[in-house]
Amino acid sequence: MSTRPYLGYGLGLRKEHYKTILDERPAVDWFEILSENYMVDGGKPLYYLDRIREQYPLVMHGVSLSIGGTDPLDQDYLARLRSLADRVQPAWISDHLCWTGVHGTNLHDLMPLPYTEETVRHVADRVSQVQDYLGCQILLENVSSYVAFRDSEFTEWEFLREVAEQADCLILLDINNIHVSAFNHNFDPYAYLTSIPPERVYQFHLAGHTHEGDLIIDTHDHPIVDPVWELYAAAVRRFGDVSTMIERDDNIPPLGELLIELEQARRITRNIQREQVA
Repeated sequence: MSTRPYLGYGLGLRKEHYKTILDERPAVDWFEILSENYMVDGGKPLYYLDRIREQYPLVMHGVSLSIGGTDPLDQDYLARLRSLADRVQPAWISDHLCWTGVHGTNLHDLMPLPYTEETVRHVADRVSQVQDYLGCQILLENVSSYVAFRDSEFTEWEFLREVAEQADCLILLDINNIHVSAFNHNFDPYAYLTSIPPERVYQFHLAGHTHEGDLIIDTHDHPIVDPVWELYAAAVRRFGDVSTMIERDDNIPPLGELLIELEQARRITRNIQREQVA
């Protein structure tokens, strides 16, 4: 049986919802914060963060670690990340299995990696350095992708598994990203799930996307679609109780609309649990 911590059902913390959260105490079990939004010396973001932290568990999720990059790890970034973690005391810290810049320039995007043994060793070594510095295991998230490398030696899921095992890190499994990449690269998303070691999966992401006909873009600006809900149900059956949260980064609706989606995630899990004990 897995001994992973379980937080329940959460949302990404967005500034549009600060006041509603504090005034109404919505039925959300926890919030995920974008680390870079709070790696500052002061101001309103930290004011609201501290107040919400008093009422809800938090996890930290970054977009600029560039764990797959070739530039040296950014020691200033890591110091600010650790300082924020000391302030927030998150249940865990996560970032993306990708690279985000080169020669000191942040591209502000999550760039794909070649799935090779050399890349596995490179990423695993950098993850180990980060974990030693932070004093904890981190979670790596699978990213959506739109191109593939001819030199890749593994499937995406084999690459993710190899990195996690060699670095002894954990996994944030983004269900929407699996769906997006499966469509874009024509692979079976359910085969992806069956290849990921359950004991390393500590969190799920759910989100919406934009369908452009022959391409899906991971935009986080629409409601979650039925195929992603179906894939989520399969993930619940395979992995059991995994802390689940919904991301919305654009076209952000009133909090109540996201709570309806969050209840759908709860309902899917309850139905599966009933099936399993019947």
